[in-house]
Amino acid sequence: MRDAVGSFVGWPSDLIFPDAETPTRPTHKVGKGISRRIESVASQKEVPGRKLKSAAKDIPTTSGTKSQIMMRLEKMVDESDIMHGAIRTIDFDEGVFGAAHFEIIGKEDFQQLFEHTELGIAVIHTYIWYMYVTLMRENELCNRFNFIAASRINATLITKNPTSVKNDLVDRFMAGGDNTTPSLYFLPFNSGNGGHWVLVAMDLSRLIVYYLDSLSGDWSKYPNMKKTVDAAIIKFRTKKNYRNRKDITWIRVQCPQQNN
Repeated sequence: MRDAVGSFVGWPSDLIFPDAETPTRPTHKVGKGISRRIESVASQKEVPGRKLKSAAKDIPTTSGTKSQIMMRLEKMVDESDIMHGAIRTIDFDEGVFGAAHFEIIGKEDFQQLFEHTELGIAVIHTYIWYMYVTLMRENELCNRFNFIAASRINATLITKNPTSVKNDLVDRFMAGGDNTTPSLYFLPFNSGNGGHWVLVAMDLSRLIVYYLDSLSGDWSKYPNMKKTVDAAIIKFRTKKNYRNRKDITWIRVQCPQQNN
């Protein structure tokens, strides 16, 4: 992952905010539970072959030399009670995922970073929480960028109950406001195949879905994921009485690639 830092991908210019102010610290709110509804919506077709330009590069197969920051973190954790079974609880306010959430971080989560193994949901969510608190909370970015909990939308859950997952996704969209101006919903999606992660970014106003994958291929590898995302977007727009003026467009964004 370290070698992917600093890579650049093409992105809509109106979704870039170089002058965002440092957010202030708000009070935490108590979120409401996510309700579930049942309704079937047909999936939309994608427009294949479109890509955004990027400075793509291969991700090395070996971890290489650890950074100074990683070594200091590893030393700090090694000297703490975490290595002896203690845990840390992180409370997320409802601004992160649209409802109150928490994660429990323990020894195994740090080891995923130190040993370069597959990252679990707790690590992914904690990083999202850090980005939200550090860069977004109580400023304009909160209205333009939203996150979806990977624990609610993933390949395993879609296989078990696709309708419930679709409705959870619709509820997240509803919690985000009117979505009539360009904004992105980021979904880190776990394929359920060896812990591989892809990133899906949804623009509800433009009916565009951006897809980033460090392995070759596109969204066609996960047809159930695409069908669920498309159905959720259409259902959300129907509930808001927005006209579905065109099909949903899926765009693969070039990003750093792993070679095994």
